[in-house]
Amino acid sequence: MSSPAPSGASARSARDRILDAFEELLAEHSERAATLDAVAARAGVSKGGLLYHFASKDALVDGILERFTADIAEDIERMRTAPAGPVDYFLRTSIPADNHLEREIVAVARLAQASDARASDALGDAQRRWLAELEEAVGDRMIARTIMLIGDGMYYNSALLPAANTVLRDETDVSELVALVQGLSARR
Repeated sequence: MSSPAPSGASARSARDRILDAFEELLAEHSERAATLDAVAARAGVSKGGLLYHFASKDALVDGILERFTADIAEDIERMRTAPAGPVDYFLRTSIPADNHLEREIVAVARLAQASDARASDALGDAQRRWLAELEEAVGDRMIARTIMLIGDGMYYNSALLPAANTVLRDETDVSELVALVQGLSARR
């Protein structure tokens, strides 16, 4: 007789817990704060257990970037197949949410801020892929770029100025913005 599969955090492999811990420390603090000791403690593994899966901090970065690349591919597929279309999906997901991809983006951005060229390249690749999907959806590179810039502004206002944000006040504002942008791309 087999025992039931574990659920929740215990179901996550040690490797995934280590990557999660590294990502959390990067997103919450900085690349400097994400030491091997801090990552092991956050993941609930010994330093030897961490080193079994990742021989160095550089290997941890590789692990985060591999996972980020895979998650961006999944996000692109969700964008491509979104019921309301790629533009709606992109703009609505430009508002920060407490989810795994959002934490990954912040973590990879922290690595890029610490001059990790691989992280900068990964963020650039994600941006190019989102732009390509938007361009395919609207048929115009400049309109697609404009949509990306609007999404960046939405992110900035929501993430960095949450208490002072008077630009996007509620779902009605977001829906009206999406309709406006879709109308602009339809007029092309």
